[in-house]
Amino acid sequence: MCTCTCTVGVEVLISRGAGGTRDPAGSRTLPRVTTPEAPAGPTAARPQAMGPGLADDERPAPPSARRLTAEVWIVLGLSLLSSGVYAVIKIVDRLTAGPPLGSQSATLNPSVSPRPWLDLTYQMRSIVFALVPVALALYLLSEPGRSAVRRIGLELSRPWRDLGRGVALAAAIGVPGLAFYAVGRALGITVQVQASGLHAHWWTVPVLVLAALQNALLEEVIAVGYLSERLRQLRWRGPGIVVTSALLRGSYHLYQGWGPFFGNVVMGVVFAEYYRRTRRVMPLVVAHTLMDVVAFVGYALVPAEWRAALGLS
Repeated sequence: MCTCTCTVGVEVLISRGAGGTRDPAGSRTLPRVTTPEAPAGPTAARPQAMGPGLADDERPAPPSARRLTAEVWIVLGLSLLSSGVYAVIKIVDRLTAGPPLGSQSATLNPSVSPRPWLDLTYQMRSIVFALVPVALALYLLSEPGRSAVRRIGLELSRPWRDLGRGVALAAAIGVPGLAFYAVGRALGITVQVQASGLHAHWWTVPVLVLAALQNALLEEVIAVGYLSERLRQLRWRGPGIVVTSALLRGSYHLYQGWGPFFGNVVMGVVFAEYYRRTRRVMPLVVAHTLMDVVAFVGYALVPAEWRAALGLS
């Protein structure tokens, strides 16, 4: 009788948990029954990794200086450095061809085909594939948890401020640029630049605007944003970065003569220094786009006889 009572009591105790209770007969208190806690082991909760999905010991090591240097040469070799080498060869060709430099000409945005739809196809292909190095540079600048667009200030977070500063930069650079061109033409050291060689079609002005935007993105993202960031990582000083960016910009305009070369070096100094101080490339893109739109579209819309009177054609 007593054995059955104790058995029932133990079952009641286990079903109620860890607290003690009395047996049904009320004669004595049954002992507390507890279950041991599970020992800490491999199944215990692991501490949350630091950073975006990676623990500190799992983060990739920063690239070496040798790797960064090779990367810079590759990106530039696929884009502006290639244009700079071509421009150097072209100016040597012009200087040794026989006719004076001032009597020669260079045509920007030339028409490729007499058939309008095919010419449009060629123009769009050129614009799209010219932006591939820009995508490559942004991809290489991106890091886990860090946007390359925000890193160089290319995002649209400050549209009105960037627009205002871009307009101011365009005015500050555009007028001296025209002066360099005019002086170069007067001295015979600058070729005659035809800003647009496209025939008049319904798509001419939109294509010229897109070409201006493509030039701005290619030059400002690579020659200023990407190059400045990588040279900073290579421990270059500010003045060296500014001068290198400016000389690169001048080099790929050298095919137009010495006036555009020096004018673009000055522009490069101003733009690279602006980026060094603000770390924003968007105002530079705005300024460059505006200057090229005025040059390309203005040239295309001005009547030929007016251009001849101004010495532009």
